[in-house]
Formats: sequence, C-alpha cells, structure tokens
Amino acid sequence: MTSAKPTPALVSDLAPTGTLRASINLGNPVLAQGTPDAPAGITVDLAREIGARLGVPVELLCFDAARKSYEAMATGRADLCFLAVEPAREAEVAFTAPYVVIEGVYAVPRDSALTSPEEVDAPGVRIGVKAGSAYDLYLTRTLRHATLVRGEEGVDTFAAQSLEAGAGIRQPMTAYAAAHPEVRLLDPRFMQIRQAVGTPVTRSAETVAFLRATIGELKTNGFVTASLERAGQDTGLLAGPEA
Repeated sequence: MTSAKPTPALVSDLAPTGTLRASINLGNPVLAQGTPDAPAGITVDLAREIGARLGVPVELLCFDAARKSYEAMATGRADLCFLAVEPAREAEVAFTAPYVVIEGVYAVPRDSALTSPEEVDAPGVRIGVKAGSAYDLYLTRTLRHATLVRGEEGVDTFAAQSLEAGAGIRQPMTAYAAAHPEVRLLDPRFMQIRQAVGTPVTRSAETVAFLRATIGELKTNGFVTASLERAGQDTGLLAGPEA
C-alpha cells in the first residue's frame, strides 16, 4: 500500500506552522539515540520521512521522557509524537498502527523470592517506574496489589530506594542487569509496548489516514527495518501487520 500524495489542506493541517514539529523521546534508547543537538534513530528517521512527503522542513523537539514528549504535542508545541499506544493517551492522540513492538520487564534483587512477573503483583511489593512511561500507565491500570513508586528512571528508583522490583524496557534493563550482578530480570515480559506515531485527535480524517497509510507502507517496504539496523537495534522489533 502506497500513501497518496498529500493535499495542500493536509499539509496545512498536519504542519500548520509550515514546519513539521516532531517530539522525540531520547529517554527510550530503542527509539532514539544521540543528543538533542544531533538525535538519531527510528523516530528521527520517521519524522524526516513524513516531512519529506509533506514537502516541509522538520523540527525535532527532544525530551528525556515520554510524558514530556506527550505534553509537547498535547499543548500544541509539536505536531507529531512517537509514543506507545495506551488507553490513557488515546483520548488526545490519534495513533497509527505500531511500527515496532518492545517489551516491558521487571528487575529484582538477585536473592529475591520473586520468580515470575505474576508474583510481582502482591501486597508489600513496591515497583520503581519512570513517571508517565508506557509501563507506568499500563501498570497503573492493571496492578491490583503492588504499589508503584514513580521517579525519573524506574531502575534508578528501584536501586536508590531498595524496592522489591523495578520496571523498564527490556534492552536498557538487560544492560543494567549485566552491569549489576546483584540484580536479575524476571522473564517473560509483563507487557508488550506498541510504539506508534501519534497526532492530536483534532486533526482531519484525511491527515490521520495519511499517517496510517505512510507507516503501513514504511513497515512493508523495508524502511523501518533498515532504520532499526542503522541504529544498531534488533530488526525483529518490527511490528507485524496484526499489531
């Protein structure tokens, strides 16, 4: 499927300032790497490709957390965001289908009695999470017994406060566990994190359809796979059609 050439009305709707402003979350190393002055990664590549198809320049607004990236779009400072699909966000964000799917996992002390993700949701268990992250939102609506402790980084909060568990994205959590032998990860994942392109729900149906068709095309024509490979990420993260 090839996305149609955008109309002038669509370009004006999606990039009302004449520049496509995209919020980039450098706090997720799977999606973006580098510095605010020189960001790179799949979300940067997607933003620039969408801008090229619109025929407008692209401004990358870089943040260190998903909640800040979301707030930039919600307050009108950004036209596009790259966030996980979550019910708490869908009231404000029109999402495409996911382009990559990553995993949320728990870290626990090596001598912990916890052996599975299911056991973490128990009275007395405190879980460190990054405030406003996809896994914070997911755990907020699904946990029944455990308590969330929010901070700037879930694993740092887990370590600093000697919590029973820390939640995070598999790739950086795996690196953290490798560098901290006193910590181990619990498998399998406790959630799938479906990363998609989003824009305000106030955009026109034509605009949303354009974004969805564009992401669908970029998933099937090798663009997403090539971008992941250039960034040193696992190409198996590519979201399938069923996602």
